[in-house]
Amino acid sequence: MGSEELKDMLNMAIAREIQVSIQYMWQHVLAKGFEGEIVKPELRKIAIVEMTHAEMIAERLAYLGGKPTTEPSPINIGKTVREMIEIDVRAEEEAIDLYRRIIKKALEEEDYTTAKLFEQILEDEETHHDYFTSVLGK
Repeated sequence: MGSEELKDMLNMAIAREIQVSIQYMWQHVLAKGFEGEIVKPELRKIAIVEMTHAEMIAERLAYLGGKPTTEPSPINIGKTVREMIEIDVRAEEEAIDLYRRIIKKALEEEDYTTAKLFEQILEDEETHHDYFTSVLGK
């Protein structure tokens, strides 16, 4: 079930979700100062949501006959809180782009369950993007 192209895209999504779950959790641990204290709780919360996304996508990929990756995309923590959040904005923008492409591909293949899953995840990613851009005053 599911084309190899779609399964590859799901593995890209898993690698990205693993990446940001680690990235955001380590930022939660390493963020310092007044700014750090403000964003730490939300970074931790978002990291856990991202790991849940990885699990949900992996379960879907396994159902489609694929093998979920265990390799994260490159992790970039950043040095300052501002740099961390700027990196996170870009990560969420990449996710939003990828997940829109996955939804389109799933619909082309009449895989409505995968499309629905990614519509739900996309909503979370847009919320994360909104949080990060708000923190930066954008």
